[in-house]
Amino acid sequence: MIGLIGGSGLYEIPGFKVNERRAVETPYGLPSDEFMIGELFGRTVAFLPRHSFKHNIPPHKVNYRANIRGFKELGAERVIAVSAVGGINSTLSPGDIVLLNQLIDFTKSRVNTFYDGDDVVHVDFTEPYCPELRESFIRASEAGGIKLQSSGTYICVEGPRLETAAEISFFSSMSADVVGMTGMPEAVLARESELCYVALSVVTNLAAGISPVKLTVKEVVEAMNRSTEVVKTLLSGAIGLVPQRRDCPCGEALEDAGM
Repeated sequence: MIGLIGGSGLYEIPGFKVNERRAVETPYGLPSDEFMIGELFGRTVAFLPRHSFKHNIPPHKVNYRANIRGFKELGAERVIAVSAVGGINSTLSPGDIVLLNQLIDFTKSRVNTFYDGDDVVHVDFTEPYCPELRESFIRASEAGGIKLQSSGTYICVEGPRLETAAEISFFSSMSADVVGMTGMPEAVLARESELCYVALSVVTNLAAGISPVKLTVKEVVEAMNRSTEVVKTLLSGAIGLVPQRRDCPCGEALEDAGM
């Protein structure tokens, strides 16, 4: 099974045949919504909207632990995440799609681990995203003639407010390419669960101090809607290229990680 987390504007995928909607209870509470489970390119896919189908859960209130545990309990081995971001790198424009390879965590009030009890675990997070899944997306973009920036650093902030111009200037000095509010702790929780995890970021606006106009939610939604069809095509192509068996280190992330 492949898990798919939809960000703002991504609530359905062409060709995705939904067989059931399933509610999953976890030790950490309920996920954002019911999982839609079905078939896509001959693969079983479980889809979950990060902010719920009603989009009524803000980034800092998403139950990230329940979402990731839900995929694990359904039997997923891989998770693909999509999110809207602000562009920091001057080479990026609204509508561009970035396949992330690194991230920086600037969140401050979220529970960011499954190991907050007596078990002490320090999971390796040198490379936050699964190399095997990343390769599937790169191949899919090349095969489909889809423009894809194949690397980029995501900086995750707390939200729900947008950033100041000074913050974006600081983030730029740290070589961050895009800024968003949902990439963490989602990525590290997937690693602690020994799930493969990859993230696609859709640039919906230029970040504060770079954009010549006031940032608005309307701008983000409209830009995401314009990019949705390309994202769906890329997702469909990549899922069809994902190997049946994993040959990456993600499934052994907890080996030698405990004290």
